[in-house]
Amino acid sequence: MPVDPTSARHAIASVWKEEGPRVVGYLVRILRDVSLAEELAHDALVAALEDWPRSGVPERPGAWLMTTAKHRALNSLRRAKLASRTGEALGRDAEIQAPSELDEIEARMTESVGDDVLRLIFTACHPVLSTEARVALTLRLIGGLTTGEIARAFLTVEPTIAQRIVRAKRSLAESGVPFEVPSGEQLAPRLASVLEVVYLIFNEGYAATSGDDLMRPALAAEAIRIGELLAALAPDEPEVHGLSALMLLHASRTATRVDADGEPVLLVDQDRARWDRALIDRGLAALARAEALTAAPGRYQLQAAIAACHTRAASVDTTDWAAIAARYGELARLTPSPVIELNRAMAVSRAQGARAGLALLDRLRREPSLARYHLLPAARADLLEHLGRRAEACREFKRAAELAGNARQRARLLARAAACETTDDSA
Repeated sequence: MPVDPTSARHAIASVWKEEGPRVVGYLVRILRDVSLAEELAHDALVAALEDWPRSGVPERPGAWLMTTAKHRALNSLRRAKLASRTGEALGRDAEIQAPSELDEIEARMTESVGDDVLRLIFTACHPVLSTEARVALTLRLIGGLTTGEIARAFLTVEPTIAQRIVRAKRSLAESGVPFEVPSGEQLAPRLASVLEVVYLIFNEGYAATSGDDLMRPALAAEAIRIGELLAALAPDEPEVHGLSALMLLHASRTATRVDADGEPVLLVDQDRARWDRALIDRGLAALARAEALTAAPGRYQLQAAIAACHTRAASVDTTDWAAIAARYGELARLTPSPVIELNRAMAVSRAQGARAGLALLDRLRREPSLARYHLLPAARADLLEHLGRRAEACREFKRAAELAGNARQRARLLARAAACETTDDSA
């Protein structure tokens, strides 16, 4: 039965979001070629765009897409005269065409679909690719985003993203990257690469590094979706749950991070009653799963534990800042980083006073990697202002504004500098 074209397109977009990675993953396993697999999967998508507005959305749309993609893969194998045994095996699947037999197709899909998607994630996030290429390819293959959507999300031009994706696929082919989930000693570093990519995507959505907007919620939501998909596919990996918990707990504060004018609102000034309780509950549940799996928390679990301290506190004053500082200390020992030390210093300033925190920040001023990191002068300015050293605070706020890449962050820092200057002049 024909359906409204707009409704059909919306249905197709929704189905593709969920089923696209499964179809691509299956085809990569059969064809061992990411580019060809994605091309054939999109052929199936085009077929849906042509067919469903006329005949209606199938009862099992995922099975319909998989069946259509299998037909195209079989034809490709025949044309290329690939291994006959592989072609015959695929052909046995592709022979099933009648709608009444879709139950059997769907059952076969689910037998290995989880493994296929997991393999696809590890392939897209392979360390042989640059970080930028991993991010773009993951959003393309796992997130189902178009090249244009990825380009808009990262405020770059579409040809740049297209080139990254093409080069990434070429690099995977030339490097002979196996389509598999690594095991043994290879798993930990490869999993770390996967989690890094997902977290990078989330961070760009949660705190945009450039442009006019502080946040890009759709990008953060996509990272959460991929993270929870990964948690379902790898339920015994504590850091997978730790990352999901971290993203969910941070995302719970989204509605309170900007005011009615779109200006940034600091954590200490946010209305905690407006934090998203559903996301908090999901985040705390993910953290509990991570904690149940290991007594030695990793970097994402530790960061999630810090976020949980904030979400469990009714106010800034009742927050367990000493526990947060201690968690940052653990995190610094696990993965030494000047940025972690900066965060620890701010927690110490809450637990022990601004003077103690400033002493720690001052040690970081000689750190080369923070020379152009706007949050260091911003943090120093905050503590200097608290100590009444407003002229120094004003200079630091201005320096932070010069270094900030985000327009709203820059405007806020300049406003705080002006407030310090006015206060100091009137003193």
